[in-house]
Amino acid sequence: MSGLYIHIPYCKSKCIYCDFYSTPKVETMEQYMHLLLCEARIRKDETGCETVTTLYLGGGTPSVIPIEQLTSLVNGLKELFDLSHLKEFTIEVNPDDVTQEYIAALRKLGVNRVSMGVQSFNDSELQVINRRHTAQQAIDAVKVIQDAGIHNLSIDLIYGLPGQSLESWVQNVRQAIETNVQHISAYCLSYEQGTRLWVMRKQGKVKETSDELCVAMHNRLAIMLKEAGFEHYEISNFSKPGYRSRHNSSYWNFTPYLGLGAAAHSYNGISRRYNPSSIKEYINALSKGHPAFIEENLQWWERHDEEIMLRLRTSDGLDTDVFKQHYGVKPYDTLLYKVKPLIEQGLLRQDNNVLVLTPDGVMMSDNIIRNLMWD
Repeated sequence: MSGLYIHIPYCKSKCIYCDFYSTPKVETMEQYMHLLLCEARIRKDETGCETVTTLYLGGGTPSVIPIEQLTSLVNGLKELFDLSHLKEFTIEVNPDDVTQEYIAALRKLGVNRVSMGVQSFNDSELQVINRRHTAQQAIDAVKVIQDAGIHNLSIDLIYGLPGQSLESWVQNVRQAIETNVQHISAYCLSYEQGTRLWVMRKQGKVKETSDELCVAMHNRLAIMLKEAGFEHYEISNFSKPGYRSRHNSSYWNFTPYLGLGAAAHSYNGISRRYNPSSIKEYINALSKGHPAFIEENLQWWERHDEEIMLRLRTSDGLDTDVFKQHYGVKPYDTLLYKVKPLIEQGLLRQDNNVLVLTPDGVMMSDNIIRNLMWD
């Protein structure tokens, strides 16, 4: 089995915090959508897996693509890949793109999961980060999707927004729970170099939320969602039982996946491939009949570090016996030596042979993972 990811790099506008590859310039859209199928035709056998079990359309904003072009894309993929065993077909949408007609058309295409970027249910917070929709539009969009019969719905939220208080965040989480969605992804706002948010902080136009407040927001989130029946199955992801993101989970458990489109990544179990974060470069390469990716063959220590990083992000944790089988006695002994003080500090716990971050450890995960990497 394998996963298939399609990157749609078009957006109506750019949020001030976003560092994903996207553009509001849609002049190349029709050509780009055609070349996605050309790339798929060239690379369809890369993962070594005949059956595709998850299909994910991400971006950017896939919901800006006209339904006719999406239909042509999906029909083309069906001709190239075995999608008969597809268990999860996800598309990312923005609330202001959601209409009854559009969602009905997505269902007809086979979409059975929607991931919607809400970010906040507070209009003033939405305005600060340059979101196009209002809180009410997000609430209405959730209902439209549910009424259309899609009952696997995920929403994204961001905490630590400029000027956001703990009370406002609690209201956001409460509203998210009341929408009766099955999955919530919640991220602490990050200030990435190259974004408008980075520049605004540098100019003193926004002030970064304190670490203490961000920790309090995360802790309140975890408590409220647990009480509402959600599993905290990955650092930033919560789901009702049975509604974990199958596609994203494939990244964390090293399932092979093929990524198509500008800025898309792929993994075949041995190497990783990266398409350029440039529509121009992508189009130039595919127009000449060859893929645009750069390939990286992973050294053992790179696989070692990735396994620690990805497995510790999840509630399933890092199985040290499996780790020993993969990397041998010395890396295994080194890992156990490094985790001992972290266990004593209450940042990691060991359940039999499995290492799992504690709630305190989750908020320090970057430092913990960095300390466990191969020197």
